[in-house]
Amino acid sequence: MTSETSTTAPAGEQAGPDLLARRFATLGSHSPLFYEKPLELVSGSGVWLTDAQGRTYLDGYNNVPHVGHANPVVADAINAQLRTINLHTRYLNSRVVEYAEALLATFGGDLQRLFLTNSGSEANELALRIARQHTGHTGVLVSDFSYHGNTTSLAELTTGLTVREPLGAHVRPLRIPDATGTAGTEAEGRLLEQALAEVDAAIASLQEAGHGVSAFLYDPLFSTEGLLQPPAGYIEGVAARVRAAGGLVIADEVQSGFGRIGTSMWGHQMYGTSPDLVTLGKPMGNGHPVGGVVTTADLLDEFGRHNMYFNTFAGSPVSSAAGLAVLQVMEQEDLMAQAQSLGGYIAGRLRAIAAGSFLVGAARGRGLFFGLDIVEPDGSGRPAPGLTKTLIEDMRERGVLISRIGRDDNVLKMRPPLVFTREHADLLLEQLQQALSGLGR
Repeated sequence: MTSETSTTAPAGEQAGPDLLARRFATLGSHSPLFYEKPLELVSGSGVWLTDAQGRTYLDGYNNVPHVGHANPVVADAINAQLRTINLHTRYLNSRVVEYAEALLATFGGDLQRLFLTNSGSEANELALRIARQHTGHTGVLVSDFSYHGNTTSLAELTTGLTVREPLGAHVRPLRIPDATGTAGTEAEGRLLEQALAEVDAAIASLQEAGHGVSAFLYDPLFSTEGLLQPPAGYIEGVAARVRAAGGLVIADEVQSGFGRIGTSMWGHQMYGTSPDLVTLGKPMGNGHPVGGVVTTADLLDEFGRHNMYFNTFAGSPVSSAAGLAVLQVMEQEDLMAQAQSLGGYIAGRLRAIAAGSFLVGAARGRGLFFGLDIVEPDGSGRPAPGLTKTLIEDMRERGVLISRIGRDDNVLKMRPPLVFTREHADLLLEQLQQALSGLGR
């Protein structure tokens, strides 16, 4: 799971001022909105969104409508199930079992059991609870610029956005090494050695403080961090050290999962080690709230023996119908393979843009989650968050929606629905190139 970089909207010059005033009067002025002039969106179809004035926008940002806005297959499945029956999981119903079977079939090894939840936050909270109970420890390792949800437990280990809760005494943040541009070199080896030494020190610190190690929680794409590329062997090294200390590995797949990286269904499959728990969220129901924790039979049975765990809404027939429809559309339209081929094409175009612009430091990402580092034009390579924000506002005026991420808010964030095509990619990239050219004048 990642944070969504946004700002509190100022009153005054926005479109739809009456609606904005009503929002402030009900949701408050601290509920974040994108853009200097917030968009009032009223409909969507595929990769397109339409605002209240009738203008359409190419959606290069939203991963919640994983198989497209208002996907008719998903909408029909939800509607049909809602018109039949909807209840909680303390009654038998075939739909939730069908979904569990289909979802678990996409995992390998021992990851063959499923807890269903309502959100990624709830999934991460449950995964941490399972880890604490299994290990008898409380210590957690996370990235030093990450976001995994908004419960109290998760706020205490949030490092990538503002929260009132202080970092928990049981939390040790790790600076994730970024090997972008150094793959296969001696520099990558030194980076790996230094980063794993930091992991050793963090684990020792947790043990000395009496917390022990319960879990390492990470997003395989390190998306909030700015789509970092850890050196080869880093994730495997962290996992081995955490397990040697008695802890578990939790992969947060809210951003990187469901075929987005193209080469595999799940982001953790990029690495040579499998997690003990996988947490899921946003894309599962294409906009219908669904989340989950995938784990092993042993961990599920151990937790179940000591906890009467149930969830009124998670795993309902309607939620399960939504999730099953998403998987069916992905298979029927071969969307993972499309993410791989289109992602490769986009990566090549982004590298060319980076090479030709003094405002771009590097191209980033994998599959259909990609971005560019925006840097100052003076050749220093310093992050340029102000220029990045200007660029995003310009893209909105050009009819393309994107956002930004990273420690310095200077990495363009592009993460469209998987039904994105080459035609859509060309439109986004052409507008991006023009916007960059305009900034450089």
